[in-house]
Amino acid sequence: MRNDTRELFNAFAEQIALLNGVSDATLKFSVDPSVQQTLINKMQESSAFLQRINIVPVLEMKGEVLGLSVGSPLVSTTDTSGEGTRKTTSPSGMDKVTYECFQNNSDTHLRYALLDAWAKFADFETRIQNLITRRQALDKILVGFNGTSHAATSDAATNQLRQDVNIGWLQKLRTDRPSHVMDEGAEAGKVTYGVGGDYATLDALVYDAVAQLLPSWASEDTELVAIVSRDLLHDKYFPLVNQSIDPTEQLARDVILSTKRLGGLPAERVPYVPAGSILITRYDNLSIYEQEGARRRHIKDVPERDRIEDYQSSNDAYVIEDYDFACLIENIEPFVPEEEIP
Repeated sequence: MRNDTRELFNAFAEQIALLNGVSDATLKFSVDPSVQQTLINKMQESSAFLQRINIVPVLEMKGEVLGLSVGSPLVSTTDTSGEGTRKTTSPSGMDKVTYECFQNNSDTHLRYALLDAWAKFADFETRIQNLITRRQALDKILVGFNGTSHAATSDAATNQLRQDVNIGWLQKLRTDRPSHVMDEGAEAGKVTYGVGGDYATLDALVYDAVAQLLPSWASEDTELVAIVSRDLLHDKYFPLVNQSIDPTEQLARDVILSTKRLGGLPAERVPYVPAGSILITRYDNLSIYEQEGARRRHIKDVPERDRIEDYQSSNDAYVIEDYDFACLIENIEPFVPEEEIP
């Protein structure tokens, strides 16, 4: 590391220590709650998806979900002229669903050569922080859609989508509300669409899932969206993009592509949704809880490897606030007639 880079890096580490009220950021420390909230805000700012869901500090590692989404209907009547007593209902629809935060590590390193290359820029510190924050934001989404368990020591080689880091939203649905999961049709292990399949179109599939898997008050909610894997949006919209059309039809096609919908719901493409999957829910029904005061950090100079190492950890839980407003369709495949199977 060059001397001028060293000065910039030292200033970076000193600023982190100052913000967190510690004397030295190169010794492991607890991140100050206000700094923790700032880091959460920065992660959300770096991702359109994270801006739409809840990322909330919680005091306890375990507890009942907060109920941040709208719940079931509240309206009722009670005859109080006799012994009748009016009863209250939580507007959040909480039904004693619990959460548990698990430690997730975000350990990174930056080689001296990269830091030397960035030393000429006025935003040296910002570049370092933005690079790490953006990856942490993507990792939150990755685990949220693919996490199935929490291992004491995760295996990135075997679980490249970090399935063993934490328990994500889709797994929560599979475990806690299997009646809201459609994972097979006429043929075991798959839900098919197309001529001869379980559903003629993806639109019909989504429409039926909303009608069959969600209670009536939830199925009518206008905030529901279909969060769709890339391959399924490709199957529906690529034929429109790929065909040569008359210029007079161009506007109509552009309108369709700019307002993608499935089964009457807005169709949203979010990174890392497993192939062949559609999650139907409200954005504010998805949450990430991060235990307040439990975020740790340690910045370490490692000259024997020509790099700076940055060890960060947080205790996280992925939460669906109200299962009545969520359902999952997975193992979706286009139908292939037997005579066309190789």
